[in-house]
Amino acid sequence: MQIEIKIDESCNEPRIIIVTNRMTNEVNAILQKLSSEQPTTLVGFQQDIAEILEPTDIYRIFALDGKVFADTTHGEYTLRLRLYEAEQKLDAHTFVRISNSEIINLKNVKGFDLSFTGTICVTLSNGAVTYVSRRYVAKIKQVLGI
Repeated sequence: MQIEIKIDESCNEPRIIIVTNRMTNEVNAILQKLSSEQPTTLVGFQQDIAEILEPTDIYRIFALDGKVFADTTHGEYTLRLRLYEAEQKLDAHTFVRISNSEIINLKNVKGFDLSFTGTICVTLSNGAVTYVSRRYVAKIKQVLGI
């Protein structure tokens, strides 16, 4: 895919033109991304007080005992969403599912330990340690380019 940006001082409003020989999944994904007006904010609750969670502050989102929690720089919050709903609201290039019950923020990962057979140990920048389930190892390796 080629990307071209032209600066025109007479232009009052940004305009996007897609030139293609046919509609593809990639073009549809770009259209959907550009046309979605959906905010990517998550609201977390601590003792019945609602707070807007900044995606950059989130280390991980996980499900435990039928509830969904967000582990952030400001503490742990309860989300009133299902895990897949939270995943849909967040940037797919930054937040990656590592198991059926957990999503991590790649920008808050300190390191990946690949020495474990069949799984990957993930150390987050807050010191928390979690593991990629066997089912998601290939996906994580693809995201990391290894």
